[in-house]
Amino acid sequence: MTVIRALDFETTGLEPPAEVAECGICDYVLDGNVVSEPISWLCGVKEMPPEARAVHHISKAQCDPFVPFGDLTAIVAGDPDAYAAHNAEFELKWFTPDKPMICTYKAALRVWPDAPSHGNMALRYWLEDQGLIALDTAKAQPAHRAGPDAYVTAHILKALFQAGITGKQMVAWTKEPRLLTKCPIGKFRGKPWAEVEAGFLGWMLRQPDMEADLRWNAQREIERRQGEAK
Repeated sequence: MTVIRALDFETTGLEPPAEVAECGICDYVLDGNVVSEPISWLCGVKEMPPEARAVHHISKAQCDPFVPFGDLTAIVAGDPDAYAAHNAEFELKWFTPDKPMICTYKAALRVWPDAPSHGNMALRYWLEDQGLIALDTAKAQPAHRAGPDAYVTAHILKALFQAGITGKQMVAWTKEPRLLTKCPIGKFRGKPWAEVEAGFLGWMLRQPDMEADLRWNAQREIERRQGEAK
């Protein structure tokens, strides 16, 4: 039986030393094509900045009765075969798995490039509209809480497998930069890479502070054009 455990963390900030305030897990059993019940728990934190609380609405008082995140027993219980998270780079800031990790966000960018948004909940609704997933609305609410978000991620993972994508392929994509179908910056924002001027692509590569994923996409487009010119 192959079990992939979807994870979601709600935190006090975007980067450590910010802390995990809530952890959610939800298993996808590949052999039976089944999504399990989501489980979540609060974790003790030193503080809860209002801007973080505005996202998930978890207060420090709610977290105070609980031990800080760090005991990974519940996350690794049952010894899952792999883990998954939507935008896994975020969860990986606080958790280093000893099993393969799948980023459902990076996989979704490749499998459904024309989706209007690849955020967790927006993608959920788009996949529902396409008839590609069906989930329990009550378990998927409220948004931006660890249990419901992990539950949605598990269903996105299920849809990826049903689209014929293998776990091995998704793990490989996870290790690569995000594959963006359109340029997200500058005067070519929203344009397919094929419509971006060569000079702008070169400019992107020359910027020392350009995001690594954007540089990779620009370089990929340059190499594509070079291949066509041969």
